[in-house]
Amino acid sequence: MPTNPHPHKTGRRNFLGSIATGAATLGLSTIAAPIDTLAKSQNPADVETWFNQIKGKHKIVYDAPHPNGIFPFAWPRVFLATNVATGTPEKENSVVVVLRHSAVGYAFNHDMWSKYKFGDAFQAKDAGGNPQTKNAFWQPAAGTYAVPGIGPIAIGINELQESGVMFCVCEAAITVNSTVIAGKMGLKPEDVKKDWMANILPGIQPVPSGVWALGRAQEKGCGYIFAG
Repeated sequence: MPTNPHPHKTGRRNFLGSIATGAATLGLSTIAAPIDTLAKSQNPADVETWFNQIKGKHKIVYDAPHPNGIFPFAWPRVFLATNVATGTPEKENSVVVVLRHSAVGYAFNHDMWSKYKFGDAFQAKDAGGNPQTKNAFWQPAAGTYAVPGIGPIAIGINELQESGVMFCVCEAAITVNSTVIAGKMGLKPEDVKKDWMANILPGIQPVPSGVWALGRAQEKGCGYIFAG
């Protein structure tokens, strides 16, 4: 079966193409205006306080701009496990995962994946190459994920959160994507975004933008790893 040697380039083209189509349909100002007001939609003090949780001996931030198989979720577990193996307990590490661009779908519950067809919208595929119909990394059944030579690995978002991993999601991408999808479904953008924001998974922090969050995490001493 032919494979795409540059899946992320294709994903970016699809993502940007959908934005362009949505902008042409809705009018660019429809998308641009909400982005200009993102800073007003959150309490800056609350968001900054969230980043103050970053502490400890070893600190890392994973940049997840695209669905990329298990990697945005497996690598945080590998980081924690190998630090434990080399003498640093989980609680003495800080791991941040920034879900942005077309990976924002993983910040939402199963209902949103079904209702808005996130698998199609974000090109998120299951093992058989079909669009995912639910958030594959939220509360997966025990043993769902395994690595050859290592065995089962606990990489559900809920499992990683239990190990102290911090997840945040880009509100700029939420704004753009919800507006585009609203246009395709004949719905009001503000209603769709409100629905999405109300269904963010427990413990995931909305941030003004993913790139803003990456900057804040690095200012707190996190090393940077691209995970998408």
